[in-house]
Amino acid sequence: MLVNAGVIKNIFINLLTTFNKAFEAAPAQWQMVAMKVPSTGKSNDYSWLSRFPKMREWIGEKVFKRLEAFNFSIVNKSFEATVEVHRDDIEDDQLGIYGPMAQEAGFSAKQWPDELVFPLFSQGFVKQGFDGQYFFDTDHPVGDAVVSNRGTKKLKAGTLAEAMASFGVGRLAMQKLQDDEGRPLNIMPDTLMVPPALEATAKVIAEAEKFDNGQPNPYRNTVKVVVVPWLTNDVEWYLLVTTRPIMPIIFQERKAPVFVQQTNPESDDVFNKAVFKYGTESRGNAGYGLWQLAYGSTGTVE
Repeated sequence: MLVNAGVIKNIFINLLTTFNKAFEAAPAQWQMVAMKVPSTGKSNDYSWLSRFPKMREWIGEKVFKRLEAFNFSIVNKSFEATVEVHRDDIEDDQLGIYGPMAQEAGFSAKQWPDELVFPLFSQGFVKQGFDGQYFFDTDHPVGDAVVSNRGTKKLKAGTLAEAMASFGVGRLAMQKLQDDEGRPLNIMPDTLMVPPALEATAKVIAEAEKFDNGQPNPYRNTVKVVVVPWLTNDVEWYLLVTTRPIMPIIFQERKAPVFVQQTNPESDDVFNKAVFKYGTESRGNAGYGLWQLAYGSTGTVE
């Protein structure tokens, strides 16, 4: 095959089409637990999370929520996946081997937010959120008190007592949360997120009419179960609120994945190495939103 501008253009169009089809077909779960925030610069500042307002009766002058002395920002990072097409393969009409590569690039690009979002949950036991505490911690400052959104109990569902001691403790902790003026935040967890190893246990809690010993299940239909293969710790589990405008995790998108090419015959790679480059680029990052909307358990205590 003669290598010319028309052939190179057609290769790009074919690989782009393959990439787009794979991108559209690939599964993604991050939208279930994270909110997308657009970004227009190197980073976004999320200190405003500390001044979450709540309606109050207007008596006298308005009361303004002060921005606490927290400095919390998410810095964008660059990501890429690149395929090299050798000129000899074009000349020898061996381009079929590059289709699967473009498909894999499209699949990876679609799951790029998943790769950023879900590891944050396990890291939340040792990484800080906007208030300077670990995202899952036992001593978040709220007014003059400290509260916890971190547990240690193993998720169990053999009996009602076991479910209450694990799932029930986390659910109650979230329901009892108050603002810094002592008013209930009206938190109601709606999602139980687990690794594949805990899928059966989680579904008993969320879906079964009765436990193994015949006791009625009061937690039935209180949450939906989300099973996430990205969660690699087999014992950790999480309760989340995902129906509010702000969500537990922030996916910050600076540049959505785009398919790019380097095919100029004068470029160093084409001239010296006889390779054309195609791939995808994106920019963004993920970070923590409101810790009040998440409860995490290490699952280390029976």
